[in-house]
Amino acid sequence: MFHTKNHTATLQKLLHRSLRMIVMLCLATIVTVAQAQQAPPTPSATTAVGTSKIWGNVDGMAIEGLVQGPSAADAQLQVACVFEYTEGDIFNPPALPAPLNGMVHLDHALNGLITDIRKSGKFSGHALETILITPPAGTLKAKKLLLIGLGDRSKFNTDLMIQVGSVALREALNIGVTHFAFASDIKDAGIDSPTALVAGNVTKGIIAAYRTQAFLKSKKMAAYKPVTKVTLLAGPSFFTTAGEGIKEAIASYHN
Repeated sequence: MFHTKNHTATLQKLLHRSLRMIVMLCLATIVTVAQAQQAPPTPSATTAVGTSKIWGNVDGMAIEGLVQGPSAADAQLQVACVFEYTEGDIFNPPALPAPLNGMVHLDHALNGLITDIRKSGKFSGHALETILITPPAGTLKAKKLLLIGLGDRSKFNTDLMIQVGSVALREALNIGVTHFAFASDIKDAGIDSPTALVAGNVTKGIIAAYRTQAFLKSKKMAAYKPVTKVTLLAGPSFFTTAGEGIKEAIASYHN
């Protein structure tokens, strides 16, 4: 009888241990799956920071691709895009981690200015809203920073980027620069957008606006310095894909 009781107790202990182990394994699996879903996709190939390539030329304007963040790109004017503000939107998931997030670097370089003006409502980030900033010397490579709003992130449509590209070009001409850099910052914000299509639409908008201004100039109704180069920034994981979209957009204007 005593032996039977001990045997039963032993079985119960073993059963309890087995159940605990199963529960722990299930919890670990759930956590691992959740982390994998939140983490950004692992790139199959990356391009080194600083890599650049001229993807094509249109009307004397070179369209360049560059692997660089907007805070470090060397241009007369840096254009960057932001959505309407939500608390911590550029710092917390689904936004890219800080080391890969160009908007975070831009905000830090300006001592939190971008967050301040967005959070306070001084710049709301409504679609196609703009604000021009003159950074203190030594904070950014670019002499001027132009922010363009992308509106409500939940309603983002890639067609908007054609208009964004046009706004960027027109503002560049108004400022009088001959070279500007452009960062869409959509991936940084955690929006899973089609890279080639976004880059291509930005390029289309830039070219279309430039040709419109050239038409006005031919009618003696516009005066501006010619833009000789536009640099479209891309992250290390998206350089080649963005280039494909840019080349396709350029080709559509040569046909």
